[in-house]
Amino acid sequence: MTALTLSTAAAPGLRADAIVIGVAKGAKGPIVAPGAEAVDKAFDGRLAGVLETLGASGAEGEVTKLPAPAGFKTPLVLAVGLGSEPEKDAAFDAEALRRAAGAAARTLTGAKKAAFALPVTDAADIGALGEGVVLGAYSFDAYKQTARSDNAAKAKNDKAPLVEAVLLGGKPRDAAHKAALARAAAVGEELNRARDLINMPPNDLDPEAFAALAQTAAKEHGVKVQVLDEKALVKGGYGGILGVGAGSASAPRLVKLSYTSSKAKKHLAFVGKGITYDSGGISLKPAGHNETMKCDMSGAAAVFAAVVAAARLGLEVNVTGWLALAENMPSGSATRPGDVLRMYSGKTVEVLNTDAEGRLVLADALWAASAEKPDAIVDVATLTGAMMLALGSRTFGIMANDDAFRSAVHEAAEEVGEPAWPMPLPEHLRKGMDSTVADIANMGERMGGGLVAGLFLREFVGEGITWAHLDIAGPAFNEGAPFGYTPKGGTGTAVRTLVRLAELTAAGDLG
Repeated sequence: MTALTLSTAAAPGLRADAIVIGVAKGAKGPIVAPGAEAVDKAFDGRLAGVLETLGASGAEGEVTKLPAPAGFKTPLVLAVGLGSEPEKDAAFDAEALRRAAGAAARTLTGAKKAAFALPVTDAADIGALGEGVVLGAYSFDAYKQTARSDNAAKAKNDKAPLVEAVLLGGKPRDAAHKAALARAAAVGEELNRARDLINMPPNDLDPEAFAALAQTAAKEHGVKVQVLDEKALVKGGYGGILGVGAGSASAPRLVKLSYTSSKAKKHLAFVGKGITYDSGGISLKPAGHNETMKCDMSGAAAVFAAVVAAARLGLEVNVTGWLALAENMPSGSATRPGDVLRMYSGKTVEVLNTDAEGRLVLADALWAASAEKPDAIVDVATLTGAMMLALGSRTFGIMANDDAFRSAVHEAAEEVGEPAWPMPLPEHLRKGMDSTVADIANMGERMGGGLVAGLFLREFVGEGITWAHLDIAGPAFNEGAPFGYTPKGGTGTAVRTLVRLAELTAAGDLG
């Protein structure tokens, strides 16, 4: 992970490979953002004009390079766009800073040290910049040949992420600044761990391997781990998880992660869908829809990362994570359309489509989580293509059995920079899941399929328990070009929302 430090040093005298400054879109052209005064002074106050000549506009994510002025001990100035100039007396919002720092960190791959002279008004800005740097500097190269080589070709052709980022304007002795930076490092590192899991190929990350990795990492940070293997799942009657995993040579697992605080007054439960590969089962996915299905465990990765992050931050709240892990494959032993599964709750489910498998594993995990009577449950899942059609590839949907809680989750997501949108649970769609042979079917009306899935999950939440469902099918895996602090591949979306919910609960600000 990129090391983060704070410094009050003057920009000209700092030795680094580059100094990062901000530029915003003004009414008449680019404007140099606060934090870059020393650089602008060295250009005789004409830095904005120089940047405009080089084609810079200040648009979000735009990166412009120019030689550092005479007298600087760094050879390069990297100007990164912050978007529109804020209104008078207003500061740049945290997400603009986060994305700008991320774009700069991505550009500085191969650099050992960079100074970030971006706008800083308070500790929150320090945290946003720190997160942006750590997330933007992420790379996944464990399976590349050059990653296993120590020769000169590696150094030349496969550059490592930025090694160190110095945040100028931060105060090394200020308790709030230090705490914000430490939080950014912890959350960023755990989110990147989730990205690693999502990007791992499914031949190396089956349910057993995922559970083993979770055990190792969680124990390092004082998180208790319980793993239910296939025998324990059979004994316990977890028909949903077993039914989904029946067609695979890799047996399913249910992993329980428990972080407890002696000062906790509330208990949150997070439940994650962990389909380590989703072929669709007997209801096989069509060609062109299989290549990225290693990402179908993104919800479990997010839950795992959030629980460990809560432990690292020492939050005064009890957090339990449930990872429902299975591989959905077609074979002679696979669940068939028309089969009926008896779930952990005792309800029976008619399986009409084996590619609607995520709701089956989540149903068992939700009921297990409900048995502990937490104050609230939040599940996270790459659940439906319908949600992608509704909200696109960068926004996740939020459903809940409580309107106020749904709004609180939405506000938390927006606060940390994860685009989300509240969605309804229309009661009239429930009838479409009526079955003539079982208590409920796993499919309903085609239109509004994402909402139907939410209604199905609601059936397996314990009575009186507040619950929200995050359908992250769109933003969980970025198939396009990197942007801001978001890489190509696994994104780790929902980790920061879950951590923020835990923080708000610990502070008594969430219900």
